[in-house]
Amino acid sequence: MRLGEQLTLTDRLEIAGARAIAALPAGLKRRIAGEPIRRDGLELDLDMQVLLKLEERNPRPPLSSGSPARARSDLRHAVRVVEGAPIAGADIQELTLAGAEGSLAARLYTPAGREEQTNGALAVYYHGGGWVAGDLDTHDLPCRLLARTSGARVLSVDYRLAPEHPFPAPVDDALAAFRDAVGRAEELGADPSRIAVAGDSAGGHLATVTARQALADGGPAPSFQLLIYPVTDLVGTTHSRLEFAEGFVLTKENMDWYEEQLLGSGGDRQDPRVSPLLGEVHPATAPALVVTAGFDPLRDEGEAYARKLREAGVHTILRRHAGFVHGFIHALILGPRPREAVAEMGGVLRAALAR
Repeated sequence: MRLGEQLTLTDRLEIAGARAIAALPAGLKRRIAGEPIRRDGLELDLDMQVLLKLEERNPRPPLSSGSPARARSDLRHAVRVVEGAPIAGADIQELTLAGAEGSLAARLYTPAGREEQTNGALAVYYHGGGWVAGDLDTHDLPCRLLARTSGARVLSVDYRLAPEHPFPAPVDDALAAFRDAVGRAEELGADPSRIAVAGDSAGGHLATVTARQALADGGPAPSFQLLIYPVTDLVGTTHSRLEFAEGFVLTKENMDWYEEQLLGSGGDRQDPRVSPLLGEVHPATAPALVVTAGFDPLRDEGEAYARKLREAGVHTILRRHAGFVHGFIHALILGPRPREAVAEMGGVLRAALAR
């Protein structure tokens, strides 16, 4: 079921309110948002501040007081409110990929005009959601926009979620799906030498680990990795995890809960597949674009991972969107900047996967 096909009255009212606010001139937005928020030498983007105001009007209890089902419902609702109108320009195909222990649902986005292409670029995409929430629909619009702006096919993977399937299930599924995509490159219209991995948040973690495991296993490895505010360290406590622990979409309390769901009773935080920042990076690891948000608890560990890649000799671009919050790739309704940020990622992906 695509997002927007079944909306409650509450959904419709909140979406209408968000669109009305988004259309206001900057001066009125500032009156709604209040005084500029400055923290850690950065100023919060006005539209991001409006997003926080929308959250304040519809507060939800912390995830630790609920269930995985509620976390999934909350994310679907939040995305509906801020994602904006549908994005045209891509042909959509529902299919399945081989996971580690069975088939996985997947969705292939082919940019308009590329339907007949048989040797194009492909990005295997892992959605965010704390390894607990998120699905093909919550990340439908970012994947459409990434396909349109990069010119590459985007293959979104519905890997198994915790806590029903704790570590290493999501990690194993991510690697298995990548391998299957490479093995079926011709069927997917892709050149097997031009396949990237990509993902946001928990999905950025999965893309990171997949790039390293695929190389270590000696099989086909990605040619590029797009890591959008990735989780890279479940051991240390960075400055940004403390500085932005509350009030900026992703809270420390919710992040702690997500990590507990992923690890279950047997997960080891020191395992490089859990905390890739702690593992060694091979110089042949795929080049990367690491994208962070200035007001994100995950900012510092993402940037530390970019430095680690560079120190290993891996060509790495680090792009911090200084005024943004975690999850900004979904906030496509609130002004042009989030959309421009995703388009910028698409441009880098286009160049990286050029023939």
